[in-house]
Amino acid sequence: MMRNLRKRKEETDTIEAIMAVQSGLQTCTDITMLMGKEGQIRKHYYEGFRQLIKQDFAFAKRTKQPPNDPINALLSFGNTMMYQTVLSEIYRTSLNPTVSFLHEPSTKRFSLSLDLAEIFKPLIVDPLILSLINKKNITKKHFDYLEGEVCYLNEEGKKRFIRAWEERLQTSIMHRKLKRKTTYRYLIRLECYKLIKHVIDDEVYKPLKAWW
Repeated sequence: MMRNLRKRKEETDTIEAIMAVQSGLQTCTDITMLMGKEGQIRKHYYEGFRQLIKQDFAFAKRTKQPPNDPINALLSFGNTMMYQTVLSEIYRTSLNPTVSFLHEPSTKRFSLSLDLAEIFKPLIVDPLILSLINKKNITKKHFDYLEGEVCYLNEEGKKRFIRAWEERLQTSIMHRKLKRKTTYRYLIRLECYKLIKHVIDDEVYKPLKAWW
């Protein structure tokens, strides 16, 4: 998240606020406290995120159920795409998608995909949204409203987002450890493999941190 904010030098106050909350993560004694800190960080992050948007889009705060403006609609749609992509990669491994370590496990939802998606949303979803908006590939005409309150991408907007999404997943970077080019999609599967190694006590899990 801070990596995205650093693209705008004026966001130093937001970054400092996030770092102040981050410094207390090690004091968390249970998952509820940890997710509470995560919520505080995201609140600061979205306050800075709206300053990165070049088009005239209103974005006061994050609203999910339902999204009430174009930015929230994009975030909800992008996060859903992220969950689905992570789930498809989990299915390529021996992990059980209903057994998670952060979000509450449930047989009614694939909570492990929620866990792993937290790593990749700021890395894939958020920069893609900013790119689509700031390059005007998606504009206000690509949104519709239901009863004047629920905002969502129309069919053309979805097509544009999905096309850009697939292109982003196929983007490759040089992997420092593997010494070869790796796509963003395969980075997700590698994260699954790292988790497996942790579970079988082969290697302590260290979440992905972008180096490029």
